[in-house]
Amino acid sequence: MDDGRFEGRAVIAGGAAASPEPHILLIDDVPEDIRATIILLRQQSWRISLASDAHQGYQRALALRPDLIVLDVHMPHMNGFSLCRLLREAPATRQTPILFLSSANSSIERLEGLTVGGVDYIPKSCAPEEVLARIKIHLQLTWRAPPIAQASSAEPEPEGDEIVLRAVMRLIEEQLDDIPSLAELAQKVGTHEKRLSRIFREHLGLTVFAYIRDARLRRGQDLLAESAMSVQDVAELVGFRNACNFTTAFRQRIGMTPSQFRQQTLGIADTESAGRP
Repeated sequence: MDDGRFEGRAVIAGGAAASPEPHILLIDDVPEDIRATIILLRQQSWRISLASDAHQGYQRALALRPDLIVLDVHMPHMNGFSLCRLLREAPATRQTPILFLSSANSSIERLEGLTVGGVDYIPKSCAPEEVLARIKIHLQLTWRAPPIAQASSAEPEPEGDEIVLRAVMRLIEEQLDDIPSLAELAQKVGTHEKRLSRIFREHLGLTVFAYIRDARLRRGQDLLAESAMSVQDVAELVGFRNACNFTTAFRQRIGMTPSQFRQQTLGIADTESAGRP
C-alpha cells in the first residue's frame, strides 16, 4: 500500500529522495488501525510513505532511505522484530530511528522491541497526538536536512542473503549461552530453515551448528584470556552443558585444554610485561 507522495521526486545517489522535509515510512499490514495517526502525520510538512507488510517495508526502506520508520509487530510472514534486525544490519538503514507502534504491548514484547534496535515502543492505544509528539522528539534528535548533492556511500550495499547472515550472526553472538533452535533462528531473521542453512553453506562453508560451535569456542578463548573465571563458569557462559564437554571441544579445536591455553596465554603476557622498560 502506498500513498504515492514520494512518486515523481528526484532521486539522488544512494536511492534517497532529494527533499528538505523528513521522510517517514510507516509499515503496518492493517493501516486502518492507525488511520487517525496517518491523517495527523500527513498534516505535517513531512513526506509520508506506507508499506502493507514487512517484506514490502524492507524493500522500501532500502530504496527510499527514510529518516524515520514506524513499525508494527504482528504481521504475516515476517514480524516487526525480525524486520528490525534486518534493517539494523543494512548500511542504508543502520542509523535510521525505528519506532514500534503496535497492539503487542506486553512487557516482554516491549523489551524485545527495544533490544532488537527500536528507539521507542508505542502502544496503538496511545492518542495520535502522543505518537506525533514522540516522532517529533526522535526527529529533533536525529534528522538533518540533506545537502543538495550527496555522494554515494563508500560501503557497498550487501545483498539480501548477506544481511540475513549478518543479522543471525549477531543474534548468535548475543545469545551464545542459550541459542534458539534452527527454526527459531530462521524465524527471528524473517526466513526459513532451508534458506538459512543454504546461506551459511554458501557464504561461510559451514553449517549453522558448526558456526555456533566455533563462535562459542572463540568466545571461550577470549574469556579464558581476559578473565579469572573458572573453566566451568566459562563453559556455562558460552553455552556448553558442562566443563567436560567444553574441554573436549576446546582441545579438538585448539589442540590443548582450556587450562593449558590459559597458562600459555598468561605466560606470554608475563614475558611481554617483563621485557618492557
